[in-house]
Amino acid sequence: MSIDNFAIKSRRVVVIQWKEDRNHPLEVFSNLKNFCVSYPAFNYNTLNNYLSKSKIAFENDQVRIERKNIISKAITTSRVSQPSRLIPVVKKGLIKYINTDEADLLYWLSKTVKERAAAVTSIIGQSLQPGQRLDKSHLLRRSLSK
Repeated sequence: MSIDNFAIKSRRVVVIQWKEDRNHPLEVFSNLKNFCVSYPAFNYNTLNNYLSKSKIAFENDQVRIERKNIISKAITTSRVSQPSRLIPVVKKGLIKYINTDEADLLYWLSKTVKERAAAVTSIIGQSLQPGQRLDKSHLLRRSLSK
């Protein structure tokens, strides 16, 4: 569907941009009649005549009024310059066939010795029950060098 056909088949709303009202700078009405009933200072016939003939926004010192199309369907790729792509971040498969040993090794080698020790301590701490202590009888103590 071309953009011209899209404009003909779609519904429009009236968008009001108030220039001096900082609290409510933008209002949207379903039609021009509702706007003119809400704001009697604006004449329906004048605005309708102006907006329908020139197809551009009506603008004065107070306000900018324009008709905009409602987009009720997703924009097709022909109207979008570059379609978005999803990039997978996980690998699917059976665990026994997925080998991440090299990636894991490179990750942990990129960390300092203290960061690795902190990670091991954290993992061990998660496996212990509250109040339970680690059995250190099989632990080999070495001092960490900087």
